[in-house]
Amino acid sequence: MASLRSLVLASNNLTGNLPDMSGLTNLQVIDVGGNSLGPAFPELGRKVVTMVLSGNRFTGGLPAELTSFYLLERLDVSWNRFVGPFVPALLSLPAIRYLNVAGNRFTGVLSDKVPCGDNLQFVDLSSNLLTGSEPACLRPDKKPATVVLVNANCLDTADDASQHPSPFCQNQALAVGITHGKQSKKTTHQPGVVAGIAMAVLAAVSAIGVMAFFAARKKNKKGAMVRPPATAFGEDNSSSTSGYPSKMFADARYISQTVKLGALGIPPYRTFSMVELEAATDNFENSLLLGQDSFGEMYRGRLGNGTLVAIRSLKVKRNQSSLSFSRHIETISRLRHRNLVSALGHCFEYDLDDSTVTQLYLVFEYVQNGNLRSRISQGTEGRKLTWAQRISAATGIANGIQFLHAGMMPGLFGNNLKINNILLDQNHVAKISSYNIPILGEAMKPEGSRHQTESPMLSDKTDIFDFGVILLEIVSGKPITSLYEVEIMKELLLWAVADEDLVRRRSFADQEVSKGCSDESLRTIMQICLRCLAKEAAQRPSIEDVLWNLQFAAQVQDDWEGDNRSSEGSLVSSSSRATKSSRFQNEKTRSGREKECEDSSARGSVWLQAATEDGNFETACNIGRRQAEDERY
Repeated sequence: MASLRSLVLASNNLTGNLPDMSGLTNLQVIDVGGNSLGPAFPELGRKVVTMVLSGNRFTGGLPAELTSFYLLERLDVSWNRFVGPFVPALLSLPAIRYLNVAGNRFTGVLSDKVPCGDNLQFVDLSSNLLTGSEPACLRPDKKPATVVLVNANCLDTADDASQHPSPFCQNQALAVGITHGKQSKKTTHQPGVVAGIAMAVLAAVSAIGVMAFFAARKKNKKGAMVRPPATAFGEDNSSSTSGYPSKMFADARYISQTVKLGALGIPPYRTFSMVELEAATDNFENSLLLGQDSFGEMYRGRLGNGTLVAIRSLKVKRNQSSLSFSRHIETISRLRHRNLVSALGHCFEYDLDDSTVTQLYLVFEYVQNGNLRSRISQGTEGRKLTWAQRISAATGIANGIQFLHAGMMPGLFGNNLKINNILLDQNHVAKISSYNIPILGEAMKPEGSRHQTESPMLSDKTDIFDFGVILLEIVSGKPITSLYEVEIMKELLLWAVADEDLVRRRSFADQEVSKGCSDESLRTIMQICLRCLAKEAAQRPSIEDVLWNLQFAAQVQDDWEGDNRSSEGSLVSSSSRATKSSRFQNEKTRSGREKECEDSSARGSVWLQAATEDGNFETACNIGRRQAEDERY
């Protein structure tokens, strides 16, 4: 027990006070969110890195000792019953990255001079009774990469519409009977919860031992275990003793340098006011309506600075808990990446009588260059993407998938990716617009998912399969709308890649790009596409493997195009006269040979057309003859 590093008992039915855990000196992660624990704040050691107490019944004030938790990176005490002064020193803890105190009754006067830690990346102070000014260190011009939520307080901010009037907070503070000071350590622990937690810890330790035993046996028998995709955080999973490494390490520092770079150029996430949204949409004018469903509407709008946005309005159910809002907004606020339709902010509309939320508005960037299918299989001549542009789009999609899987905590899997949900901006940058985020019930849950029966542990591979389908359409240029069509096209692709026959590959590829692509690049894309479409999820590649192959294909294509440009430039002057003088004779000779080849096999003419376009006449003629002979026997 003394060596326990991670204790996760989230979303159970635990009640009562937690036992004294100050003796667990190696404990780094405690997650008991989503229970009914309390009212006393738990006694913990000072080495805790991640502390999640959200969605319980803890009351009173936060203990003063929290300010000496110098290793603490993630603190979530949201949606409890805490009262008393908010402790600004929490914002400047040396390691703090994530601070969420939303949905309590914290009071106090904030100042714009309150300091913040250098590592802060997410702060949620919303739905409390705070007054004064928003700390200057939390403003977008000071921390552009930090998500900051301060709505539903009584603060003096640029967005006054999201704040209550000052008398509201003063009256509420008096009504709740604020208590001050440190809570007594002499709390009584209910026998049930003490026994329950002790049993849970023992069960966890036993389970770890059993898993380690069988893992060792499996590794010894097979030599090498199937490893899951590497995360974006570079953590060594083997160091975990809890079976919960992603929560213990990645969740504690869930935004990596890669994530920060992916969000470059995207405006900071913020809270919008209703006045701003009404002005952006001309009071939600019908002509700006992009679509609607049973959950709400989507409008196109233009912000005051000229930025085009898509505004999703969602009806709020009365029985929806405030905790659901907090978790949803927290997840949405992280959807910020170059290859995602990124979230820019949100707005709550409140009932004037009881201050409850009546409508939720989500603001996303507006992408106006159509979807990927419109430039691949449904594009008109001259508007279809080149082969290099298609590789770039596929790489962008893969980058977006990697971010959804590893750049967020928890990761988003099973996103029901489809080619018509991949949008293109004015620079042909691909952006994923579908996310598996249940919002207010089932509002954004992907419909018609074809992967319902797969194991949750392999859920990242469902997105890999969907990516394979998109890649199949990118290569073939043919619209794919059903699993039956996927199987047919997969068989044709398998046949095309089966040997080193250039003509087979060229015949499968979209004729719009087959003449302008390197054979090695085309073959690499085809091979990774087949692996993505493997029937067994465990046989599909990791997203990192996919990205490596796409980047290799892009490099090969770039080198091939450079060589072609170079050779064309050096030969054009010396060969132009010879080409003109011999063109007629070559065309005459080829015409006679084509007739001879076509006569040898009716099917040969099909391959002849594909190869003569590429200049490989002899290969085409020989293939046609061989196929004709095969069919005779």
